[in-house]
Amino acid sequence: MRGFQVSRRRFLGMTALAMTATGTAKADTNHEAVVIGTGYGAAVAALRLGQRGIRTTMLEMGQLWDEPGPDGKIFCPMLNPDRRAMWFKDRTEAPLETLLGLPIVNRPIERYAGVLDKVHFAEMAVYLGRGVGGGSLVNGGMAVTPKREYFEEVLPDVDADEMYGKFFPLANKTLRVNTIRPAFLESTSWYQYARTARRQAANAGFGTQVIPNVYDFAHMEGEARGTKPKSALAGEVIYGNNHGKMSLDKTYLADALATGNVTIKTLHHVKRIQQHQDGYLLTVEQRDPFGKLLNTKKISCRHLFLGAGSLGTTELLLRARDNGDLPNLSDEIGRGWGPNGNVMTARTMIGGFQQSGMPVLAIDAWQDHEVFAEIAPVPAGVETLASLYLAITKNPERGTFHYDRGTDGITLDWRREQMKPSIRAVRGVFDEMNRTNLSTYRPDLFGIGKVFSDDFTYHPLGGCLLGRATDEYGRVRGHKNLYVTDGSLIGGSIGANPFVSITALAERNLSRITATDLNH
Repeated sequence: MRGFQVSRRRFLGMTALAMTATGTAKADTNHEAVVIGTGYGAAVAALRLGQRGIRTTMLEMGQLWDEPGPDGKIFCPMLNPDRRAMWFKDRTEAPLETLLGLPIVNRPIERYAGVLDKVHFAEMAVYLGRGVGGGSLVNGGMAVTPKREYFEEVLPDVDADEMYGKFFPLANKTLRVNTIRPAFLESTSWYQYARTARRQAANAGFGTQVIPNVYDFAHMEGEARGTKPKSALAGEVIYGNNHGKMSLDKTYLADALATGNVTIKTLHHVKRIQQHQDGYLLTVEQRDPFGKLLNTKKISCRHLFLGAGSLGTTELLLRARDNGDLPNLSDEIGRGWGPNGNVMTARTMIGGFQQSGMPVLAIDAWQDHEVFAEIAPVPAGVETLASLYLAITKNPERGTFHYDRGTDGITLDWRREQMKPSIRAVRGVFDEMNRTNLSTYRPDLFGIGKVFSDDFTYHPLGGCLLGRATDEYGRVRGHKNLYVTDGSLIGGSIGANPFVSITALAERNLSRITATDLNH
């Protein structure tokens, strides 16, 4: 079984990416197009602009992950994390707080521009990827195309025939999505935990489905045989994968740089957007990986694409609107946010001490319970007697971001009680799982006595909703040549892991924008 083949053009792009530096642009350097961020929507924008011959600069607040640490690996191991793990934290903040009731999961680290961030609001926290590739560096790689009927409910003004006939297939192809070989799934000890959970779901009357992934399963089979270096089978996931994962730096971003029209400046944090002639003036802080301010730059551009994610894009626009830098922005900015109904839970089950870090199965209870729950690993290297699940639920509750002048940041109006619809839905599924399999919830993983973790999300969505804060293609209302191209366009929920939807929607929007708005 052969793995992904890298084209010569993509190889040249990956080589160019490896040469990316922090950048030395002078003040007031003018650019034809600037893309803020390097996550899914941003990467689509850069590729399609570059292909149109548009000279494009990407500004990324994180670093390029291409230099090995003292252990010879780019990313640190899950079970022995160091400063590479977290974005300027004094301690790691993994989603599991305890194991067997003991606080042994997280540990002190040096403050550093690490790969995973956890942003805390009053009653909700958000996990984010930091670095070239954004969330693609730290997610579980589950490439889920959402159920069409729910997609049409969330985005009713988007042509679903076009999305499912053209843009979802395009996104999956460019992301290098593949599916685990059935014989490997059914035989390997590394997915015993998934097969056992599947069988127990069937006992309770729930179906499961195999989920495609951007991890190269041919590489994974090599890991299992001992012919490839281990990554997924070394339990790597939330702090980055050293091998096998087709993150954006190996797909869209490599292709973008291969056009010769795209450059990436790392450790560049955009703080301010102002109107400037017929375009925009950006105030950008350049820092080193330890947080030291090296330079403050002014960068101007004609076309500005915001791909900093639900939190980053919304914060930039709220600051610009409320400070008067972009006074014509809509009152809709900041509205429609949601955590994609994320709830994590766990139950007793023998899963085996060998557990692949890449999930490949999910419980599909959407029709009756509006729950889609990925069967997640607990890659601790020992038998934990726990089966872990990240559930995605249909939750109509929405939050609102506000700009706080005192802190020059954003606050989130979201109350813990707004997760009650999600908890009810998840309990309906897993109470039945426990009843039929004579299992129990695990109250020792998320804090003592807690069986549902509903105070964080991996899937932040909304804040600049398509058709409300923007037009139907992501053009920001009130200001010309300003675009949003990330998950902030989607109203709080998409019913599945969202990155394929974000990518496909960006492909759809950029197809229109590059054809109509750019003079090339």
